[in-house]
Amino acid sequence: MSRDVQLKERWEILAEKLSAQFADGDELKLDAIIYLVGVQELGQYHRRYKKDDKLDLMHIAICRLLEPYGYYEFDYFDYEGWPHYLVKEELPPLKAGEQSVLMKEAIVNYFVEKEYIN
Repeated sequence: MSRDVQLKERWEILAEKLSAQFADGDELKLDAIIYLVGVQELGQYHRRYKKDDKLDLMHIAICRLLEPYGYYEFDYFDYEGWPHYLVKEELPPLKAGEQSVLMKEAIVNYFVEKEYIN
């Protein structure tokens, strides 16, 4: 099975499972899943987030998701428990479709690592 086919299948399984768990079956899009990763990484599940917090959660998620690719490195947790990352390497210029594929691959790998999917 080609890498692209496997990624597509895993992404569909993951999106369906997360949608059932967090959105009453409504399909979660890429941004919503990135947000969920941010909440997971922060670990503060039962609080309301302001708009700026939501953007920060997505930033945390992107850093964590791209860390295994060598783009970011965890630095420290601040006094409120928020993780901070250092930029190790700038992301190369990517077209929108390429960004989407990279993020989907990183998300699938993250949830495989967390043993949420196979």
